[in-house]
Amino acid sequence: MPDHSTHDPASAEHARGSTDAAGAPAGTGDGRLGRNYVKLWTASTVSNLGDGIDNAALPLLAEALTRDPLLFAGVATANRLPWLLFSLHAGAIADRVDRRKLMVVSNAVRFLLMGALGVAVLTDRASIWLLYVVALGLGTFEVLFDNAAQALMPAVVSRAQLEKANGRLFAGEIVTNQFAGPPLGALLFGIAAALPLLLDAGTFLVSAGLIAAMSGDFGRRRRATFRLGSTPAAVAGDAVATPAELAPGADPTAPAPGADKVRMRHEIAEGLRWLWQHRLLRTLAILLAAMNGTASFGMAILALFAVGEESVLGLSPFGWGLLLTAGAAGSFLGSFVAEHVVRRLGRARALWGTLLAAVVIPAAIGAANDVWLVVAAQALFGLTAVIWNVITVSLRQSIIPDELLGRVNSVYRFLGWGAIPVGSMVGGLIASGFGLRAPFFAASAVMVIALGVALGNIDEASIEEARAGG
Repeated sequence: MPDHSTHDPASAEHARGSTDAAGAPAGTGDGRLGRNYVKLWTASTVSNLGDGIDNAALPLLAEALTRDPLLFAGVATANRLPWLLFSLHAGAIADRVDRRKLMVVSNAVRFLLMGALGVAVLTDRASIWLLYVVALGLGTFEVLFDNAAQALMPAVVSRAQLEKANGRLFAGEIVTNQFAGPPLGALLFGIAAALPLLLDAGTFLVSAGLIAAMSGDFGRRRRATFRLGSTPAAVAGDAVATPAELAPGADPTAPAPGADKVRMRHEIAEGLRWLWQHRLLRTLAILLAAMNGTASFGMAILALFAVGEESVLGLSPFGWGLLLTAGAAGSFLGSFVAEHVVRRLGRARALWGTLLAAVVIPAAIGAANDVWLVVAAQALFGLTAVIWNVITVSLRQSIIPDELLGRVNSVYRFLGWGAIPVGSMVGGLIASGFGLRAPFFAASAVMVIALGVALGNIDEASIEEARAGG
């Protein structure tokens, strides 16, 4: 789905987290992205290999536990529900704490959850309800991790390098998450159902270690002073202690006594107001919600649509794994051509292309009897989703003030990713009542209506105006 977030080398100064005069991470001027970026890229790539393995293995496990479309779709709903319930708080947390440490803790917890599920499968104690619990826990810490990861990127590379850095990050994600992971996960599941789960647990642990090895200061104090040259408390809207209030030797940048009592909901509201007052980002967030929600109509029941004798396509488990890689070819291509597409067509036309594809693709899948038509539709989806991601993620990172980036991103993704569990449940309900093809046709119809939101709001002049003000 669009906006699936994840994340070249630079000078020693950049690796230590230093910044230039404008507040951007310092670089060498030769286009390299730095050692911290290499660690972040490697951590993302390793973790995404595990995610790709589970993208094939978890639906196969759910399909082995139930063929009921509503119960089956409930797994996807549980996994994405935290984006609806917890995303706003996660953004405020990402702006309050060291983002790198938050990412390490999140992946460590996900290691424990996947390890526990793998042991349960190994000992024949797995159930659909346990899968719900693990999916909910994985989703909760994914929210924390992903909000922190996107907000971390401007501290790792310079603003001018964001599109390149995000494009390379998506390339690593695509190769592992979509090319290598799904067939490997399906193959391992056929050998022993616990194998892909335990392997994914290991990738979370390795990823946490790599992120922990990143150097530099990624805490709140650094973010506030590095962009505005003021104290963290002042940027956050807290009261700052005056010289008369300070004890000898006290930190003059510390908040005044009682400043920490400012409630989290005020910080969340600040991010919400900022996004809602920004016409372009508000429009993109609403459209992302429409695309992710409607894509989830079909994705939530895709394994039932594709796998087994009762399915539409009649694929084997390994065929399912290969089907999941179909979108990878388009996504991999998209990660490298996105910047060229932007240069040739402009950001606005490229975004419009992805919106039109969101109408055509689900209708094509719903009408398909031939697996190769579904393969082609998945490839087109992968291409357009990555182009959308590279453009919109880079826009947010260049437009939103760094000290608000976690909160505004969380509101944006609350809308975009919060639509996924709703869409998954709606897809399950539609499939239960009208058959496995119906969710795809419904998705196409809803996206036709959603295109009206983009009219008059997405054009090159609006995008350039927003970038100039960032």
